[in-house]
Amino acid sequence: MTRNSRYDVLFEPVQIGPVVARNRFYQVPHCAGMGHLRPKTAAAMRGMKAEGGWAVVSTEECDVHYTSDIAPYSEQRLWDDADIPQHALMVDAVHEHGSLAACELAHSGGQASNHYSRTAALAPSPIAVEGFGTINARGMTKRDIREMRRIYRRAAKRAQAIGYDIIYVYAGHMLTLPTQFLSRRTNQRTDEYGGSLPNRVRFMKEMILDAKEAVGDTCAIAVRIMLDELMGSDGLQCDEEGIEIVSLLAELPDIWDVNVSDWSNDSATSRFQPEGFQEPFIHRVKQVTTKPVVGVGRFTSPDTMVSQIRRGVLDMIGAARPSIADPFLPKKIEEGRLEDIRECIGCNICVSGDYTITPLRCTQNPTMGEEWRRGWHPEIIPSAKNQDSVLIVGAGPAGLECAVSLGKRGHKVTLVDSKKEFGGRVSRESRLPGLSAWSRVRDYRLQQLQHLVNVDLYPASALNADDIFEFGAQRVVLATGAKWRRDGIGQELSFSVPGTDRTSVFTADDILDGAELNGHVVVYDDNHFYMGGVIAEKLRQQGASVSLVTPAADVSHSTHFTLEQHAIQKRLLKLGISIHTCRSLNAVHDGGVEIQCVYTGDSQALECDSVVLVTAQLANDSLYQEIMIDRSRFSEQSVRSADCIGDCFVPGTIAAAVYSGHQWARQLGEPTDEREVPFLREMPAIWAVLLFSWFRVSESAGQLVHRHHWSKRLESKVDISRLTHDWSSSWTL
Repeated sequence: MTRNSRYDVLFEPVQIGPVVARNRFYQVPHCAGMGHLRPKTAAAMRGMKAEGGWAVVSTEECDVHYTSDIAPYSEQRLWDDADIPQHALMVDAVHEHGSLAACELAHSGGQASNHYSRTAALAPSPIAVEGFGTINARGMTKRDIREMRRIYRRAAKRAQAIGYDIIYVYAGHMLTLPTQFLSRRTNQRTDEYGGSLPNRVRFMKEMILDAKEAVGDTCAIAVRIMLDELMGSDGLQCDEEGIEIVSLLAELPDIWDVNVSDWSNDSATSRFQPEGFQEPFIHRVKQVTTKPVVGVGRFTSPDTMVSQIRRGVLDMIGAARPSIADPFLPKKIEEGRLEDIRECIGCNICVSGDYTITPLRCTQNPTMGEEWRRGWHPEIIPSAKNQDSVLIVGAGPAGLECAVSLGKRGHKVTLVDSKKEFGGRVSRESRLPGLSAWSRVRDYRLQQLQHLVNVDLYPASALNADDIFEFGAQRVVLATGAKWRRDGIGQELSFSVPGTDRTSVFTADDILDGAELNGHVVVYDDNHFYMGGVIAEKLRQQGASVSLVTPAADVSHSTHFTLEQHAIQKRLLKLGISIHTCRSLNAVHDGGVEIQCVYTGDSQALECDSVVLVTAQLANDSLYQEIMIDRSRFSEQSVRSADCIGDCFVPGTIAAAVYSGHQWARQLGEPTDEREVPFLREMPAIWAVLLFSWFRVSESAGQLVHRHHWSKRLESKVDISRLTHDWSSSWTL
């Protein structure tokens, strides 16, 4: 297949100061839950982006000093020379595919907890560290400012020595020191670094000039700028101080990376913002600088990308989440394979990796985060080791992914579902308010199945145990999903709630199946993810009066991990939904419910006409249990195995269901892993010890350190004796 000529502009090279990007695709910095704790995992993940055609691949936030310690979060670090080897892993992985590597140097200033380093946080003026009520930041002296400039210069030189092509001065959110100097809220200084806007810009200007001086003409300098805080007059605004800041610095950096703040706005979910929503802000920057501009907007449509470039909105297509959903998005556009793009659905399950300090995951891309530890490639799956035929019962996210992956491996696959419409929970949930983009999970996989002649699809085909055995497949996979509980048991309550067997009690399944409730409805949310809030929103839109009751301190509490909680609660309040937090469901009566304070046990009566329970889920595994009752039928019918996947195995997120289906398909016919842990574990401390010990042995044997191709860049710049400090007495090779 060949690329449509209208997309040619996307593959033009872009000059960024002294370096050239081979096309306009730019993976902007994004967190990954890997950082300094999992450097091999991070390098493999970033390298996959470069292989997939992203011309620039960036790190996440990279702390430049121990006074910017944000533990327990796992971002990158470049505190001293000991951090250099793990960075080199990523740089080499990116350079291997002809892409530029960018390092987002950062200091969190007055938002650094410094729990690990146990040093004082630093800020332009004395402030409380957000989220840590017992920690305060010390106002920086002029000596502190001079020292901070020296720290940045030193970090820039290290990044240059490692081989990074682009080095950031990061002012993208209020969590960074330069932005804290820019904001009146955090900068109350009365000297030349405070007061007027030019004074507040001074520190950032000095940092840019320092970075340029430090690296000379070998690296490009990028500035990531927060243009608008979307707080009105309480914060920076694009058309006032935001664009004026850019104007004062317009020609200093080699490229501008534009965003809005805070992170929940910058990475807003598809439930609250459409593709390309940051265009008005990015466009303003293009009007005041001649330097290239990169911006984001959850871009998945190549036509949208071309439109923004042709109209002069930006020069490079920035992406974090779309590059996670499909690391090969650029190559697929280049090769004319638009139908193969796994479009980001904007659910932000990837963001949860940062908050849970675990490698990121993706609803659309089950291989994300598994590039190193399992060796999974998003576009390559091993051919089948045998010719076993597979019957998959259930065409939800797990069943669809399993069928696609097995089909690509070469197995003969039959996918059946009792419903006329494939997609399972994805099809049902995508009809809820704001979740229409989630249908991409179903649509992408159905499109892939259309090209697999070895996969047969049978909708509206309910099967029982006899049907399954008579079908004759050698492998049986049950992907029959889950159902919401009707007894009130959830995260808070472990026993059935009295009265939940009444006809006035419904579950989320009933609403998903089209039930419309009138009068006053109480939604009881003991699930705490998105479902309770979106069900309440749907019922309110249908005209019901709604009260949402939850044992948590706020609605949809777990959506803090997906950056949505504030937006969800704001929307529900604006819709007139009454919210009762820290209340559990005690009983359901005729005409009402009894709720109870989770702290005091005090009861309260709420009148209502009906109740919707959004609590826990139970696997729909009765068909599986029936199959497993009589094992003798397996040999009689030549059935080699029967397994559950997805929600039928254990209810969870859509991302977990997709992963489950993919994992089962990948492992079919593969040799059994004899290890106690069936994936590689990263031991960064031990890995560092061994690597540094190798350096010492190499030196003692008279060998050149630059036997590693990347270490030649570090010759005369890294003190190897410092790297092996503290370990030499206990580790040898």
